[in-house]
Amino acid sequence: MKKKVFFGFLLTTVISAYCFAQPVEDKAQLEKERKELQKELSEIQGLYDKVKGQTKQTLGQLSVLNRKINLQEKYISSINKEIRSIDDDIYLSNLEIYRLQKQMDTLKAQYAKTVVYAYTNRSSYDYLNFIFSANSFNDAIRRVAYLKSYREYRQKQVANIIETQQMISQRKQQQVGRKEQKNVALENQTKQVDELAKQKKEKDAVVSKLKTQEKDLQKQIAAKKKRDRDLQNSINVIVRREIEAAKKEAAKRAADEAKKNAGTNPSTNTNPTTVVNPTSRIKATTEKPTVIFNSDADIKLNAGFETNRGRLPWPVDNGYLKIRFGKYEIEGTKLVGDNPGITIGTQAGNTVKSVFDGEVVAIFNMGDGMAVTVRHGRYFTTYSNLTGVSISKGANVKTGQALGRAGKDDEGSSGQIDFILMIETKNVNPEPWLRR
Repeated sequence: MKKKVFFGFLLTTVISAYCFAQPVEDKAQLEKERKELQKELSEIQGLYDKVKGQTKQTLGQLSVLNRKINLQEKYISSINKEIRSIDDDIYLSNLEIYRLQKQMDTLKAQYAKTVVYAYTNRSSYDYLNFIFSANSFNDAIRRVAYLKSYREYRQKQVANIIETQQMISQRKQQQVGRKEQKNVALENQTKQVDELAKQKKEKDAVVSKLKTQEKDLQKQIAAKKKRDRDLQNSINVIVRREIEAAKKEAAKRAADEAKKNAGTNPSTNTNPTTVVNPTSRIKATTEKPTVIFNSDADIKLNAGFETNRGRLPWPVDNGYLKIRFGKYEIEGTKLVGDNPGITIGTQAGNTVKSVFDGEVVAIFNMGDGMAVTVRHGRYFTTYSNLTGVSISKGANVKTGQALGRAGKDDEGSSGQIDFILMIETKNVNPEPWLRR
């Protein structure tokens, strides 16, 4: 039975010691996450304040509300994590107080024994008798040292008891503080849940009004489909042109290599049209290429672009996702579309920037705005619906360099750009590549 009690006490001590070492990093991460969410919520609220006063409901309003609701749900989730963390702290603190109280009981029991022993042997005669009954001088010295160490041991026991009492008091004080923090977090949770309910009601009202504007929306979607087709056709021509140029360059390099080999080894095949496995010069990726851009500069750009997946900056500051990549449906209606990239909402006139180093391979007019295509090795990014393009074809651009400014959206109430990412001839979803 005593063994079970001992091992139970030991296990409690180990678990509490381990768990108390854990939350520091988690708390810092939670705090960082919450601050980022608060910042995003503040930014998206600013955008919404600019569009919610319009008499006519727009897709922009719906997109901002959806983003706002998504952020609000994440913020509430963050508060819930904080509450769980506080509950864990309180539970672990209770375990620590229990352990310290057990330790206090043990220290008091040990000290009580020494007090009883000192009381029963309190006569000065007993101490002198203990010393002078030694067999030798050295033995007497050892006995004096023993009595001195025994006195120090008792003093240390008292110090340990006082220290343990202080630790218990500190833990209990921390408990009070953590419970107060939990009450504040619960109040905030209630406030944010009410705010979420309010936002969902606003969204329902916007969706309801959009239903009555379905004919206008249908015209907008039809215009977007046509614009997307024209944009995609233009990009396809540009990409094919770049691929043909890359093939010619690869063939030229292969021919030069063959001539060089022929000069040192007559038996080497000198056919200039033979290309020696260019895939050996570039690392494998999950996307199967149609042709390899395998110059040294391309290889470097490919590697850099792939390494930065999920960390590429957004083309505009404070942008929000208005229409996702691929097939989409307008809430509350039967209207559907198929987006070749993503449509990003922003303020008209905001600076549009390159998401990575590359070469501007095309600048073209889409009728209602300009488009810029940048090649990053075998990756292509296109930024459409720009005004005031600030670079020229053939220019080498750096990450974050200005390309132009965002034009107005279809409703004319705000701004937007279309951002398209292609791996050679294949359109891919840009969202997983962008930092969020």
